[in-house]
Amino acid sequence: MFQGKVVVVTGGANGIGKCIVNEFRAKGAQVYVIDKQQAGEHFVGDIARKEDLEAFVAEILKKHPKVDCIINNALPQMKGIDECSWDDFQYALSVGVTAPFYLVKLLQNNLAEGASIINISSSRDRMSQPQTESYTAAKGGIAALTHALAVSLAGKARVNSISPGWIDTTNTLFEGADAVQQPAGRVGHPMDIANMVLFLCSDKAGFITGENICIDGGMTKQMIYHGDNNWILNV
Repeated sequence: MFQGKVVVVTGGANGIGKCIVNEFRAKGAQVYVIDKQQAGEHFVGDIARKEDLEAFVAEILKKHPKVDCIINNALPQMKGIDECSWDDFQYALSVGVTAPFYLVKLLQNNLAEGASIINISSSRDRMSQPQTESYTAAKGGIAALTHALAVSLAGKARVNSISPGWIDTTNTLFEGADAVQQPAGRVGHPMDIANMVLFLCSDKAGFITGENICIDGGMTKQMIYHGDNNWILNV
């Protein structure tokens, strides 16, 4: 399906990003990865740095004039209002919103016919826990950036976002309340996200653009009140 396609992934050295990279490669794609992690066969760089993104793109375009898929997956830091400084918040937005925008801008004239861009948001783009402001703002920003890019790039690329819920990247077996609290009955796996990424990048999703797809086992659809359905709030 992706034989010979050129795919760009940010934050692809671990977790969900690594799973996405492995799936594309297994299907014949040429995948280029940027990540801060030093070890590994990828471009080492901080996407919050304009110079690193420009160098990364230059390396890709030396070898390929066209790019088929861009996956903006890199993870912004999570800090809350009590401890998050100005610089912390700006850095989270740089990783989570500015870098995806700039990467697409750098590659917009090199998008192959039928190109697809996937932005990884989070179910936190619509719900929050305390002390998560930097991460939540970044994920909300990339979800909104998605539909703006979809309109601006109409005819050049389809642009969609995915909002994962609880996705375990440690191969832990979660049972009991951790699992059954979720309508799907389990915690998510990286393949749950990778499968949707590959679908959205395929011709099967040719009429889907500007959408955000939440993959969270149904958690954000579950109404929770104290005393309802055995939910108890301890105050």
